[in-house]
Amino acid sequence: MTTTTNTSKVVLVTGASSGIGEATAVRLAAEGHDVVLAARRTDRLDAVADRIRAGGGRATTLSLDVSDADAVRAAVDTVVQERGRIDVIVNNAGVMPLSRLDALLVDEWDRMIDVNVRGLLHGIAAVLPHFRRQGGGHVVTVASVGAHEVVPTSAVYSATKFAAWAITEGLRLESDPGIRATTITPGVVESELAEHISDPDAQTTTKIYRRNAIPADAIARAISFALGQPADVDVNEIIMRPAAQR
Repeated sequence: MTTTTNTSKVVLVTGASSGIGEATAVRLAAEGHDVVLAARRTDRLDAVADRIRAGGGRATTLSLDVSDADAVRAAVDTVVQERGRIDVIVNNAGVMPLSRLDALLVDEWDRMIDVNVRGLLHGIAAVLPHFRRQGGGHVVTVASVGAHEVVPTSAVYSATKFAAWAITEGLRLESDPGIRATTITPGVVESELAEHISDPDAQTTTKIYRRNAIPADAIARAISFALGQPADVDVNEIIMRPAAQR
């Protein structure tokens, strides 16, 4: 059932075809927001959007690779042209092909940097001109507890997530009060991220590490909380882990 609010916002969610992005799009649409789902897997996006609309929510989709700066800018401009504004971008798209540094999986390192860091920067660069023109907006970055800790196999991934945290904190410090910036920092969450690990040692370690996981909707609820605060409140960071994660 969709709950319509008086503070409905236009929200672009990247990486919305599964996991945290999908859960966030579904929850925000159910709360009455106008949600644009973006990702590369358009078949998955369409299925999620159909489910949202069947429940009475508003949802459209965009094919998007966040590592392409021009494509991100065009996607944001399209949202503004069609709706007149954009209030929130949830920078959720990310990859996590963990491996030890001595595995030398340089292509995978590059992909993490392209998506997790450059993708975030592309999103910020695309929305800031509109936020400034509007006099406000909200950037939400989905980082990871890897932003605050490093374990064997996580060096590059943790570096990208620390960068995501640092970039979002820098945006908060540099922006006018009308532009809010929030970092959502999840621990182990039910998602497809671990399915793309190619390194055998990292696969084994990750299976053990991910024995306790919380549902993606737990993170969606945190994002909803941050968006729902009054304009004079900026939730800077929320760190969430499974209660059993140590």
